Amino acid sequence: MLTYNTQLKKLSLPEYGRNVQKMVDRCLAIEDRDERTACANTIVRAMAALVPADGDPEEHRRKLWDHLAIISGFALDIDWPYEVVRPDDLGSAPQPIQSFPSQIKHRQYGKSLEAMIEVASKMEASPEREALVLLLANQMKKMMLAVNPDGVDDERIFKDLRALSHGELNLRADEVQLLDYKMMPAPSKKKKKK
Repeated sequence: MLTYNTQLKKLSLPEYGRNVQKMVDRCLAIEDRDERTACANTIVRAMAALVPADGDPEEHRRKLWDHLAIISGFALDIDWPYEVVRPDDLGSAPQPIQSFPSQIKHRQYGKSLEAMIEVASKMEASPEREALVLLLANQMKKMMLAVNPDGVDDERIFKDLRALSHGELNLRADEVQLLDYKMMPAPSKKKKKK
């Protein structure tokens, strides 16, 4: 009868493979503490060959001993060269990453552009603000063309800008004309003849 890996005990750290798990299980069965410690040192050397150091070698060696403790289920009774990780330390989950509190109103523009519009709407009236608003409107037109290559009406951009700024930024088509952007044709996959 064949033995399949799916029928075997689940590996706690699969990056080291089933052979390292078998070596650790064999090490746990050794009764003499000095022999177990020598066996653990051999296992750590084998683990180091499987996963070479990519930074500080001392930190890597400490990590390997922590991984040995995890693979053994924290049951390996040896003379540890370092203070190893405890099961309590592994149970704590990292803090969740803070994300933007609101949903994106116009997905084609993205959250970053919405944040820049918010900043521009809070600025005092000045030539810098006017230049920034014009840059933002042109960027909005570029982004809209990415999702609508048939063309974009400037009035649509001005309407979206007004909505995103809560009526603070008002551009009119008879006063301002946005740049015309043309989508580049996709490169041909045919080879050129010589």
